[in-house]
Amino acid sequence: MTAQRLRQAPSAFPPGRRLRVLYLIDSLGPGGAEQLLAAYLPRLMERGVDPVVAVLKEREGNPVASVIEAAGIPVQSLGIRRMRERTAYRRVAEVVAATAPDVVHTQLELSNTLGTIAASRLGIPSLSTIHTLDRPAPWSRDSVRFRLMAGVLRRRADLVIAVSASARTHFLGRSRARAEQVTTIRNGIDLGAFGRHAERPTARAELGIAADELVAVTVAVLRQPKGIDDMIDALPAITAAVPAMRYLIVGDGEHGPALRERVAAAGLADRVVFAGARTDVARMLAVADVFVLPSHTEALPTVLIEAMAAGLPVVATDVGGIPEMVERGSSALLVPPHRPDLLADAVTRVLSSPLQAAAMGKAGSRLAAARFDIDRQAQRLVDEYRLLVMRRAA
Repeated sequence: MTAQRLRQAPSAFPPGRRLRVLYLIDSLGPGGAEQLLAAYLPRLMERGVDPVVAVLKEREGNPVASVIEAAGIPVQSLGIRRMRERTAYRRVAEVVAATAPDVVHTQLELSNTLGTIAASRLGIPSLSTIHTLDRPAPWSRDSVRFRLMAGVLRRRADLVIAVSASARTHFLGRSRARAEQVTTIRNGIDLGAFGRHAERPTARAELGIAADELVAVTVAVLRQPKGIDDMIDALPAITAAVPAMRYLIVGDGEHGPALRERVAAAGLADRVVFAGARTDVARMLAVADVFVLPSHTEALPTVLIEAMAAGLPVVATDVGGIPEMVERGSSALLVPPHRPDLLADAVTRVLSSPLQAAAMGKAGSRLAAARFDIDRQAQRLVDEYRLLVMRRAA
């Protein structure tokens, strides 16, 4: 296959015509970007999009693929393991050409790079979503890959979507892209799925948590930058002030064994519950009295929106896109990263003040409804797709 224009864009774009969109993503593992894609796709279909999904590689068995396929959306696996594979670009270009989409939407580093090049060479409008605040060490392999992706997006992508204002500013600074080329569309969730109290007693009983215990919860893929080590270090001070306190960790990942060892070494096994990877995040949030996100870096963590929608007060670190997601002091207490002492003070303050916790939860719930409704965000995406097609046809 030659890198020639695939087809001419339509000379006119009737408002009612459905759009064929190819979604390229690095993996369909348990990460936030992958789960967001699965949540958005049915809503995009309702708004006139016919989606096709291609996943470049496998991560932890690609569990999100089955969720997407259950919605009647085909998922094609390309079996690419790394950027430098000799046939990696060819396989991506072939799926783009075979799909012949109106728009290509790429997500995550490898897909953003290879998919954007393929779409550009085939004359198809493309947009890419930036989910993270990448700060690789200078001249590291990660830095080289990021610079490659940033250069490709700057030169070839029609639009780059950042999930937060801080992510947009960060990408503009590192990529030297034009300001008008990068827009912000915050992540959204199904707000109706997060009623707090309905399953609280049953879920607590399943986890061995008593009805009168106060629970702090963190939901995350267990990686070191999530800062859960800091929360474990904060636990002795918290439990000294709030004896009936338990810490629930929901998720799994490469850092899980180290966290379990840290808990055991600190003699906190009776205070910490490891729930593992779960698909019932709403039920896990219903167990809790405060949501804690001690991350060292974040762009716009979807689980923080879910916690606010569930009516939970939030204690989080003052990093990345988190400050623009919350109302400081009203819906959330923010502390610097890497500070277990300040984290302990904030969590203790919330757990010791039921009236303040309830007020914070209500403020967060209102904020989630106002800013992070998935249906509103899905419509924004469709509007961007249609605008790209019409611009290309002009």
